[in-house]
Amino acid sequence: MAEQSFQLYDTTLRDGTQQEGMVLTVEDKLAVAHRLDALGVGFIEGGWPGAVPKDTEFFRRAGTELNLKHAVLAAFGATRRPGVPASLDPQVRALLEAETPVVTLVAKSHTRHVRHALRTTLAENIAMIGGTVRHLVRAGRRVFVDAEHYFDGYQLNREYALAVVRTAAEAGAETVVLCDTNGGSLPDEVASVVAETLALTGVQLGIHCHDDTGCAVASTMAAVDAGAVHAQGTAHGYGERCGNADLFTVIANLVLKRGREVVPLERLRELARTGRAVTEVTQVPSRTAAPYVGTSAFTHKAGLHASALRVDPDLYQHTDPVLVGSTMRTLVSDMGGRSSIVLKARELGYEVEAGSDEVARAAARVKQLENDGYSFESADASFELLLREELAGGPPPPPFEVEAWSVRVLGLHDGEVRTEATVQLVVEGRRLTATGHGNGPVNALDTALHSALDPCFPALARLQLTDYRVRVLSGETGSGAAARVLISYRDGERSWGTVGVDGNTVAASWRALLDAVHYVLLDRRPGPGPVQDASSLAAAGRG
Repeated sequence: MAEQSFQLYDTTLRDGTQQEGMVLTVEDKLAVAHRLDALGVGFIEGGWPGAVPKDTEFFRRAGTELNLKHAVLAAFGATRRPGVPASLDPQVRALLEAETPVVTLVAKSHTRHVRHALRTTLAENIAMIGGTVRHLVRAGRRVFVDAEHYFDGYQLNREYALAVVRTAAEAGAETVVLCDTNGGSLPDEVASVVAETLALTGVQLGIHCHDDTGCAVASTMAAVDAGAVHAQGTAHGYGERCGNADLFTVIANLVLKRGREVVPLERLRELARTGRAVTEVTQVPSRTAAPYVGTSAFTHKAGLHASALRVDPDLYQHTDPVLVGSTMRTLVSDMGGRSSIVLKARELGYEVEAGSDEVARAAARVKQLENDGYSFESADASFELLLREELAGGPPPPPFEVEAWSVRVLGLHDGEVRTEATVQLVVEGRRLTATGHGNGPVNALDTALHSALDPCFPALARLQLTDYRVRVLSGETGSGAAARVLISYRDGERSWGTVGVDGNTVAASWRALLDAVHYVLLDRRPGPGPVQDASSLAAAGRG
C-alpha cells in the first residue's frame, strides 16, 4: 500500500500547462489525469474553474468521465477579493461549483505582493485567507493553501509569513504548502525555512518548487527531509519559465532513495510508461536525459563503462532500471570497442563472446563506418543488420532486389510542389514497378516501397515512418560524405531507427529506408525461444 500519511500532489494540468508552447484540450487533460491516477498519485489538480473556461468544462466533464481509482481531484483558485465576503465572491463560488473533494487556494505570504499585487493591507489579506478557508471548509471541502512566494516572503518579514501559515491552519486548512514561486531558493535554504516554520507553527506543511536555479527536485527532497509531508510537482517538470519540480523524479527518489512508498512498488514500474504516455498527449518532448524516465537515463556509451557493465550492471548504474519500468541501453560507437558490441548484442538478444572473431569484425566495421559518417546511437535496426551479417559470415539472401529508383520534384507556377517517386524491384523473379507521391522525396519513396512490397510482405503494412533527420557532414570525415540521415519508425508496439550516409541526401535516405524494410523482413527476433548464438546464425548464413 502507498504511504497514507504522505500527500503526493500533481499540478501538471494547471501549473504544468503554463509552459511555453503547451496547449491542452479538455480531452487531453482528461487523458493525462487518467494516466496519473493509474500511476498512483494522491491528488490531481485539474485547473482553475471560473477563471479559465476550459478548466470549468474539464471539471464539469470529470464528474462523469473521470473515474479516478487512486487520486483525489482538486480545484485551484484564489482567496476572496479584498472587501468582498467569500460567500459572494464569484471565483470562490466557482470553486464550490467544480464539486471537487479538495480545493487548493493560493494565498499571498509576501508583504510586497500583498501591497503591490493585491493592492490591499496586510490585515485584509489575513482576513481574506481565514474567511475563504472557513467558507470552503463549512461547505465540506478539504482545503490546501499554497503560500505563494513563501521563502522570499519569509526572508523579508518572517512574522507575517508565519502569520499566514497559522491563519490558514486555524481556519481549517489541512495542509499549508510553502511555495518557492520564483524558484530562486537553494536546497539548504528551503530545508532551513521548512524546519523553522514547522517548529514555530506545528502546522502540516507541503512544498512547491520551481526550477529556476535547477534545484526544484533537490529542494523538494530537502523540504521532505525537513518535515514536509506534501510534495507538489508536474510530469516531466513541465511549467512556466524553467518549469516545476519533476514529479516523476521526486516519486522515484522518495521510493528508492528514502524508502517512502508514496506509490506502490508495482506501480513504480509504470513510471517510464506513464512518462511516455503523457508526452504523447501533450506533444511537448521530455528531456532524453531526464532521471529515471528519459531514454538516456540508463544508456551507456563509453568503452570503460561498457567493459564494467558487462561484469556487473550495478557498477555504473545507481539503481535497477526495471524498478521504474526502464531498460539499460548500450550505444554502439567508435568509443565503445568490443565491450559495447557485446552488451548491445546481448541487449538485442544475441549470445556472443567478447573475444570472438565475429565481435572483432563487428567492432572494426563500426569504427570504419563511423569514420565515414555513420552513427549507430539512434539506429538500432541498422546496427542489428550489421551484427547479423558478421555473425553469419556474410549478408543473408535479400528478400527482394532493387533494379532502380527515381524521384521527380515538380514546382508549379502557383507555388505547389509535387513529388513523385518510382521504384523498380524484383521479388522471387517477378518484376514490380510502383509509384508513390508525397510531400517530399522521402515520403514519396516510402509510399512507393509500401505500394510495391506490402502485397508481397504483409508485415510491412505496420511499418510507419515517425521521424526524419538530416545532418550535413563536413568534408573532414573519412569518406567526405555529405549527409547522414536518421529515420525513426514504429512497427506495432516497437520503435527503432535506421541510418544512411551518402554524398546525395536522397540516396542516404534511400539507404535508411531499405534498412528499415530489410529489418522488418529479416527473421531477426530471438524470442520467445532460446537466444540466438553466433554458430546458429553462421550456419543459417552458409545455408
